[in-house]
Amino acid sequence: MQSNLLKLNASPKAESSEDGAELPFTLQQLKSAIPPECFQPSAWKSLSYFFLDVSVISLLYAVAHYLDSLWFWPVFWLMQGTMFWALFVVGHDCGHGSFSKSKSLNNWIGHLAHTPILVPFHGWRISHRTHHQNTGNIDTDESWCPVTESKYRQMPWYEKLFRFQVLLIAYPLYLFKRSPGKKGSHFLPNSPLFRPTEKWDVITSTVCWTLMVGFLGWLTYQYGWLFLLKYYFGPYVVFVVWLDLVTFLHHTESDIPWYRGKDWYFLKGALSTIDRDYGLINNIHHNIGTHVAHHLFLTIPHYHLKTATEALKPILGDYYRESGESILRSFVRSYLSCHFVSDTGGIVYYRSKQGLKKV
Repeated sequence: MQSNLLKLNASPKAESSEDGAELPFTLQQLKSAIPPECFQPSAWKSLSYFFLDVSVISLLYAVAHYLDSLWFWPVFWLMQGTMFWALFVVGHDCGHGSFSKSKSLNNWIGHLAHTPILVPFHGWRISHRTHHQNTGNIDTDESWCPVTESKYRQMPWYEKLFRFQVLLIAYPLYLFKRSPGKKGSHFLPNSPLFRPTEKWDVITSTVCWTLMVGFLGWLTYQYGWLFLLKYYFGPYVVFVVWLDLVTFLHHTESDIPWYRGKDWYFLKGALSTIDRDYGLINNIHHNIGTHVAHHLFLTIPHYHLKTATEALKPILGDYYRESGESILRSFVRSYLSCHFVSDTGGIVYYRSKQGLKKV
């Protein structure tokens, strides 16, 4: 696949093109290939997925409470944490405006989906918007953006620990500190992440998040730490692992290019992602594995992404990236080989710390 990406980068037009002219297609051609109905969200259909997720979550809580069995709790954590992740994806649609055409409905459901799983909806929505606007740009991307070799050398041990060793539980820390080398918090309106006009959105989500933390504290006070562990903390950890794993896998491969300066523009950056097959849980995760189409056109609701992907494949050809590997194998391979990129160069790829020379 890397040879196809190198073809993409070979043209000198990349320095001046703003619409992907050196590619054998344009963004408009890609959009025209997708059935128009794919861009039309249905509020009722979107709400049905939200209420289905909430119903399954409620049922799992009822079963766990009824059984209250030592053998069932780990099973419950895995299942409920997976449903927390599904609920996050519904809120993800809300953040992109692909849940419905109503901004107020998107915001309401976004908070209802994200607040219970301790995600500040507007804070996340805005930083995620930055990620989509700058995908593949080393300097301005927001999500799993690689560190440079010099930055890697300078990183303190605790940053390396969370970024490279226990990366699948790093998301809560990211909400407070962002990625290495980036400043700001998802909870403070004066963070560099946000515009002054977004102040009250950020405050609203921070207040909701704080109230949820307070509610969990009250439950712990009333019923004890074991109650919190069994009913919330276990599923929450599984949810965080899913969130970090999926985000990592969609943007971390040794042959996915990253760009600097004039070598980057939107269409080329948007193609620097890959589709994954999550098997039996594809539907539970609301087609989050169809990531190429999502990055090209983020307003497509999740239930239209498969149709859009099939329409795009003939035009994208070799530029469409899809992994046939198992999720576990892909993760282990990238975990061992993707640590940093070169300090220089307009087009760079992940390199392994195993080849790091001592200075």
